[in-house]
Amino acid sequence: MTDRPTLENWLSIVVLGLIWGGTFMVVSIALRSYGPITVACARTTLGAAALIALMGVMGLRWPTDRAFWASAIPIGLVTTALPFFLLSWGQQHVPSAFAGLSMASLPLFVLPLAHFFSDEPMFLRRAVGVGVGFTGAAVLIGPGVSDMGGDTLSALGQIACVSAAVSYAVGSILTRRAPRAHAITLSAMTLLVGAVILIPAMLLVEGVPQVRTDLSGASILFLGLIPTALAALIRVRVVQTAGSNFMTLVNYQVPIWSMVFGATLLSEALPARFFAALALILTGLAISQWGALTRMLTAPGR
Repeated sequence: MTDRPTLENWLSIVVLGLIWGGTFMVVSIALRSYGPITVACARTTLGAAALIALMGVMGLRWPTDRAFWASAIPIGLVTTALPFFLLSWGQQHVPSAFAGLSMASLPLFVLPLAHFFSDEPMFLRRAVGVGVGFTGAAVLIGPGVSDMGGDTLSALGQIACVSAAVSYAVGSILTRRAPRAHAITLSAMTLLVGAVILIPAMLLVEGVPQVRTDLSGASILFLGLIPTALAALIRVRVVQTAGSNFMTLVNYQVPIWSMVFGATLLSEALPARFFAALALILTGLAISQWGALTRMLTAPGR
């Protein structure tokens, strides 16, 4: 049983919210000079290299078990290669704030999948929360889909971002069903799988990337090291000391920070439907996770 969240845990959650909420803005900056496959490839390759180095420092062994790799390969596909590419491609045609809002719907996709394919049954309150949250997702993406005959690329970009959330949700279920492994090892190997997939695709489609010393080049380094390697360390620390339920608080922050950064630093216009969608998605999350949240916040120490 974990301890009641400490000040360190709360500060860690805020830092993770800032990091993951700002990732979409950084992707938009990187896309000014690099193609979407290159951006996705940099995230997986640099992140994998950093975490593999960390494995060496921590004395973690390289996994050789076939059962591990039978799980790690599909997990790497749907949690790194596919969603990183979908987000990068989609953000060429939609604001970064939209991508952040799309990721807020991730837990809502996980819940029904977990009901059928994992050990977390859906009950009435969760179903109501999912329904409210999906209404928010419909408000978010609905106008784009209905305007497919107009700005087709914008509509497809919206669909790509929401599809990335679905991909992450599938990966979450696969991760729950996978053999137990150290979180750093699993993260490193799934990123390595993504790199193995994306490096040939990048070279074939976009060629060898040019090394840049401007803001776009710095963005590439940031994406590979901060939202992946550093965030993975913080996440593991939080889960080990405060529990996985406490980690769900990050889901409430990411869309807010993505909208703040997009509006203030990238001068993105935020339509009224973004705020309506945010309110509905966060309400849906609160309803579906209310029991876990109240237990977490009111539980005694150990």
